[in-house]
Parts: sequence; structure tokens; C-alpha cells
Amino acid sequence: MRVVLALTAVLMLAGAVPAAAAPAPAPETLCQITDKRLNELSGLVSDGEHWYAINDGGTKVQVFVLDRKCQLKDVLSDPTDPYDVEDLARGKDGTLWLSDTGDNRAKRETVALLELKPSGGAAVVHRLTYPDGPHDTEALVLDQSGTPFLVTKDLLGTSKVYKPSAPLATPGPTKLEQVGTLRVRSTDTPGGPVGSFGSALITGGATSADGKIIALRTYTDAYLYAAPDGDVAAALQREPVRIPLPNEKQGEAIAFEPDGTLLSGSEGVGEPIRAVKNATALVTPNAPAPKPGGAATPQPAAEDAGGFPLIPAAGVAAVVVLAAWFLLARKRRRS
Repeated sequence: MRVVLALTAVLMLAGAVPAAAAPAPAPETLCQITDKRLNELSGLVSDGEHWYAINDGGTKVQVFVLDRKCQLKDVLSDPTDPYDVEDLARGKDGTLWLSDTGDNRAKRETVALLELKPSGGAAVVHRLTYPDGPHDTEALVLDQSGTPFLVTKDLLGTSKVYKPSAPLATPGPTKLEQVGTLRVRSTDTPGGPVGSFGSALITGGATSADGKIIALRTYTDAYLYAAPDGDVAAALQREPVRIPLPNEKQGEAIAFEPDGTLLSGSEGVGEPIRAVKNATALVTPNAPAPKPGGAATPQPAAEDAGGFPLIPAAGVAAVVVLAAWFLLARKRRRS
């Protein structure tokens, strides 16, 4: 609570004034996850019949299979010991991809994608290296061809987008290349562990069944980007549709149902899975094309209707220090 109050004070001193949320349907609660084994929900996907979910972190590969009432039906497991799993994606053939890319202390020499085939068998490890040093990454999305894209969780609000520069090697490493940047500004949507600052941190990603809508989320909001040609890098340069996901304790999971419904979930036993029906219909297929060399979201001037005004450097520094302290203290990770 002290951290939240401190962050709020910094934003107030910086002259930040909350902006009204974009009009969008409010999420509806579908059910609550009560199984204590799934207490740090971080990634979620749907095949239209079941939901597949992962915990944040872990000492072995585990994918929890849920019915549509949040009841645990099965656990897909493998003894492979990951470092810090953060997100989950599902390929067209049903392959599950676990994003072992968490790095709160920014010290990992390699990160990894873990591949689980629907037919069973051992997890396949694909190690990756960034071209510019370590990053903490919590969002994974796949394009129509199955190419993975990683979006970093950046404390300064400007995330980077990477994809493999060559076919994935086993175990690798395969070099990543940066293919874009993404700016998400703070909003006034309530929720998350670090107040308004958390509304600018990317915590998860998803791709619609047809690959034409890309979703990223923060602790408090979802952003839907048009990808009419399936180009993820280009899509993330377009102006997104913002869908508030208020009052989630620590929202990190996001997924699409095959019918275009958007699902979201939070860490914590008893937290709900919520849905925004027909979410993909909110996105205009012919959204303005990205500007050559432009950032993912238009940069605001001193103030913009899409979020808080820019914060002076001193305010940014104070917020970063406080948020980093909170995130490192709250999340238990291997040193």
C-alpha cells in the first residue's frame, strides 16, 4: 500500500490527470479459479473447449487444463526445469508454447521458449538471446505462420518487440532481432499491484484464431491491434483499441476464444476468469497503417486523451525505483 501511495504521489506531483477510459464493454465474470495449485495465473489460451493455463515461474513445466467452469481437469507436465515462465501461446496445430522469458533482475544470458506437442512427448527447449542485453519479458504472441514475437515489460513504458532472426534451434541459442517498439501510456483504470504505474507495464499477449487481431495487456487494460495481413510487427505500430480490465489483483493472463471473445485473469486463488464478448469486432480491420519508422503508439505531446501526460525525468526515476523495489520484493524468483 505504501508503494501504491508513493507512486500515486509521484504522478500527482508530475501533473498527471486521469483520462476517461475508451468506451468498451465491461468484462463479465465467467467463473473463479479456486484450485490452490494454480495460484499465480500468468498465461492462458483456449481451444474453444478447454482453457490451458500456466503459473508464473515454477520448477517444472506444468500446463493446467481447465473446463469452462474453471475446474481443473488435467495437468500436462514435464520435468524440464524452467527459470521463470511468464506467458503461454497455442499454435494452429495445438502446440503449446511456454515463454520462459521472465528476468526481473535483468541478468539472464539466454531466455527460452518451451514447446509441448499436443500428441505428447518431452518438452522441447529453444534458447534465445537478445541483441542488446537482458530484458524482462512477459508477453508472447504468434503470427499466422507460428513465428513467435516477444514484447518486453519495460519500467519506462517503452517496450521492445523481438522475433527470432532464424528458425528456432534446439536447444540453440537462436538470436533474436528487434522489429519494433511499443509505447503504452498510463491510464486511470483501477487495479494491479503498483497503482497507475502498472497500467503502462506489458504483462501478457494473445493472438486471435485467424491471426488478424493482436492483444497485449497491462495490469489494468487490454489493447487490441489490427493485423489484417497477419503482420505482428506492423500491427503493433497501429493505434489500438483499449479495453479496460478494472480491479484485477495482478492481471497477467489474456486469451482469445475462437469466436473472438477476450478472456482475462489474475494471479491469486479465487480470482475470476472474465470475458469481453465479441472483442475482436471492436477493432476496425482497415485501421490506419503504421507510419514508416513510427513508434507503436503515437507519441503524446504534453497531454493526450489516451492517458497521462508525459512525466518529467525526475518523476520517472522515482517511479521506476519504487516500482522496481516492489516487483522484486513481491515476486519470489531464483537469484
